[in-house]
Amino acid sequence: MKTVQISLNSIDKVKSFVNDITKFDYDFDLVSGRYVIDAKSIMGIFSLDLSKPIDLNIHAEESIDDVMAALKPYLL
Repeated sequence: MKTVQISLNSIDKVKSFVNDITKFDYDFDLVSGRYVIDAKSIMGIFSLDLSKPIDLNIHAEESIDDVMAALKPYLL
């Protein structure tokens, strides 16, 4: 598992983020404070405080270079 910090501070960013990560078969969790939600759930993402950076847990055993390339616009 790898954890990175991302920023999803606009509605368009949230939509494109979900579209980008649904292309991968891995599980993704967003962690904000004590809340952990499925990163592929738009409704779940909008329940978080998007004004702060959010931790993204990527549950992948293999090389995640493709995932990191797709996440580049959202990384802090």
